[in-house]
Amino acid sequence: MNIIDKMKKQVKDKHYKIILPETDDVRTLKAAEIVFNEKFATIILIGDKDKINKLYKLDENIEIIDPNTFDKIDELISEFYELRKHKGITIEQARKIITEDYLYFGNMLVKKGYADGLVAGAVHSSADVLRPALQIIKTKENIKTASSFFLMDVPNCKYGDNGVFIYSDCGMNQNPTSEQLADIAYTSAKTFESLIGDKPIVAFLSHSTYGSSKHPDVDKVVEAVKIAKEKYPDILLDGELQLDAAIVPEVASKKAPNSEVAGRANVLIFPDLDAANIAYKITERLACAHAYGPITQGLAKPINDLSRGCNEYDIVGAIAITCMQIK
Repeated sequence: MNIIDKMKKQVKDKHYKIILPETDDVRTLKAAEIVFNEKFATIILIGDKDKINKLYKLDENIEIIDPNTFDKIDELISEFYELRKHKGITIEQARKIITEDYLYFGNMLVKKGYADGLVAGAVHSSADVLRPALQIIKTKENIKTASSFFLMDVPNCKYGDNGVFIYSDCGMNQNPTSEQLADIAYTSAKTFESLIGDKPIVAFLSHSTYGSSKHPDVDKVVEAVKIAKEKYPDILLDGELQLDAAIVPEVASKKAPNSEVAGRANVLIFPDLDAANIAYKITERLACAHAYGPITQGLAKPINDLSRGCNEYDIVGAIAITCMQIK
């Protein structure tokens, strides 16, 4: 049983409601049908029922909400206006946004408790998916830095947690500061613990291991490790480590023999978005890994992104992960 199937089993009796707003995309509708048949979550689609069924015929029992006929639409518009009026938005602009932009409408449904989470990104950029989430849902209390991760499931892999890793941050923070890297590491460790159920072992990655290279980019990671060790003494973390030193025991024994993390890491913290995004795509394509995400962490409620190169099964996996994030 793979990691996503295990998650489906864990959440099957919870009856969580997940919104899929991108109903002009067949992959989204196929994913809705799969989840409906597997019954590990309840799907809510947003849009015009006739247009959706013209694109892809769905079971009539799958719920579809049309903003133009939703009986609580004025309530959502009013609350969105209150959230954004300090930015100069008018009530007319609020109405236009909530009735015409399904991502904003879906986020408001989650905020008001009509649903538990939302998954999008098959046809929208990460920025478009995350903007309404940050405006409406916002971050959890005591979380300063919202971030994202990919859950990587690498077949026939002896590294990490039997081939399972979390890669962070792959989709939100372009060039995080040392303080932000420390926050991302903490959130990622907690994510690993809640999703996988095993002990997170966190490596801060770099092109350097323990000072083997001198550069301001390395200094940033070294400072992040120092901050994280001071703030989160209960989390097993270390760095700066090169990737091979972080996950391969034989290399770790030579490059970082006294590290409790080196050679064992299952949570990989990348120094910037370029490194993280490149790494997950290399792992996905060359190692034939399953890459689920970018999944958002640190928000008050789970609003999750997808790669625009996803298929319907990737969407189903993201829905399962979203259900696991619901508290």
